[in-house]
Amino acid sequence: MVQFDMLRFDRLRWGIVLSILGFGTSATAGDWPQILGPNRNGIASADEKLADKWPSGGPPVIWEKDVGSGYAGVAVEGDDVVLFHRVKRNEVVEVLSAETGESKWNVKWSTDFYPQVGGGDGPLCVPVIAGNRIVAFGAQGVLTCIDRESGEQLWQVDTRSEFGAREGYFGFGSTPLVIGERVIVNVGGSKKKAGVVAFSLESGEVLWSRTEEPASYSAPVECSVAGMPHIMIITRYKCMLMDPENGYLRFQFPFGQRGPTVNGASPVVLGDHVLVTSSYGVGSRYVKFDFFGSKEVWETERTMASQYCTPIVVDDKIYVIDGRDDIPPADLKCLDLKTGKLLWSEPNFGYGTLIHADGKFLACLVSGEVLLGRMEETRMKVLSRARLFRSTMRALPALSNGRMYLRDQSTLKCYSVAPGL
Repeated sequence: MVQFDMLRFDRLRWGIVLSILGFGTSATAGDWPQILGPNRNGIASADEKLADKWPSGGPPVIWEKDVGSGYAGVAVEGDDVVLFHRVKRNEVVEVLSAETGESKWNVKWSTDFYPQVGGGDGPLCVPVIAGNRIVAFGAQGVLTCIDRESGEQLWQVDTRSEFGAREGYFGFGSTPLVIGERVIVNVGGSKKKAGVVAFSLESGEVLWSRTEEPASYSAPVECSVAGMPHIMIITRYKCMLMDPENGYLRFQFPFGQRGPTVNGASPVVLGDHVLVTSSYGVGSRYVKFDFFGSKEVWETERTMASQYCTPIVVDDKIYVIDGRDDIPPADLKCLDLKTGKLLWSEPNFGYGTLIHADGKFLACLVSGEVLLGRMEETRMKVLSRARLFRSTMRALPALSNGRMYLRDQSTLKCYSVAPGL
């Protein structure tokens, strides 16, 4: 009886906190304020509309801008487009006008980062817009909070030196999650029991640190259990459910492999189930969970094992680009959510990421090609396609108010994809 009363108290308290602060998944329709959109699942707001077809040359460019290096996609809210890139020896957060691409302000700090693998020396994490604040997590582990209106740097923490965290193969790459007044970061400070750390959004103060888990490249997501906010997070070797208030670990199950592997796709939470996927022989798992533990529904390595494309679930069907960026082929697949059974596949589709909006899909491929289509019973019906970059395009796309934002290592482009383009 005492436990029940405490749960009711926690639900009430967190509901009040989230309502007052206005953080979490309460973005205005059409916004893309964080990685993978309003709810971190690759699905746009319900009133986001897309054209049914593009001109022969592709969707029209509204504006474009020269940018520095990095694989971080942009975050968008209202007229603010938040760009996180590296210019020479500085990591830079810059706010641009969604209408014109003109810079409103920028703030920078020095870096000497160079990755263990590959040549990309810029930031990997999509910045997070949380009310009047912007949170950015750099490739060298520098966590920064900035005033959205003025560009004033409010606080900064070097997580690598503070917690003894390691950079990983490509640098720090797990986009933080803002939930209530907490910034949750997959830090990976194993030796200091700081695998996952919660910081105060207001001050940067450490509120709690838990686990000895190394970090992944997967972004944590917010979910609800018994009406209470929780965090579903994939680390280097595990998937865990945690209480954001105190870091209490509700459950965990193994997910990952030792050796030269990474977990890159975000978990997809669907009510009291979670879907996770990874390449490198790890595969995919669909798991039912509650406060007290988890139970596997199905597992597969052969049917789905995606390197970093977060699957999109619509009407109990899983859509994913399966395979790896660095080792072709990569196939577009549709699976049954309840069984994991493969329903159809388009071989040699090309690796990339997916966005769902207005009953359609945008497939943004690493090759620089973008496809607009509808998913049918046996295939993706392509409505339009265009090669929008002649270079490698790994940064995650953003979709907001009829505009699609894409970037490579030197250029950010804003395209009109709304009806009547």
